[in-house]
Amino acid sequence: MTVSAIPDDAIELRFIRSSGPGGQNVNKVASAVQLRCDLKLWPALPERVRQRLRTLAGRRITDDDVIIITAQRLRTQEHNRRDAFERLSELVEQARIEPKIRRPTKPTRASKQRRLENKQQRGQTKRARGSVKDFD
Repeated sequence: MTVSAIPDDAIELRFIRSSGPGGQNVNKVASAVQLRCDLKLWPALPERVRQRLRTLAGRRITDDDVIIITAQRLRTQEHNRRDAFERLSELVEQARIEPKIRRPTKPTRASKQRRLENKQQRGQTKRARGSVKDFD
């Protein structure tokens, strides 16, 4: 599921002024991009992926299920636009990966035996460190 699979009406782009250094250009040109992706308008997205997307997005998602990505690292509007779409695509790809379920295992009898033998050996080593008695 790439960004091209996202319905056009689910995505909204806003061009805003970028913060940070840049001299006069920063005050005049709206080169930063704010991409808003409304998950409610994306019915083809499976519910499990949607849940993981909510978790992965963290504070970038609103209570209305809108993911907001702000791209302002690059100097031009087009580069920032491309960067925002790439970041959204990476987020969706990560959400598509099904997490592995951990199945708890029990230690084998041999591993329990080895552990107890190591404890015994360690105890003997520590007992041997006691004070030396003088036999005079």
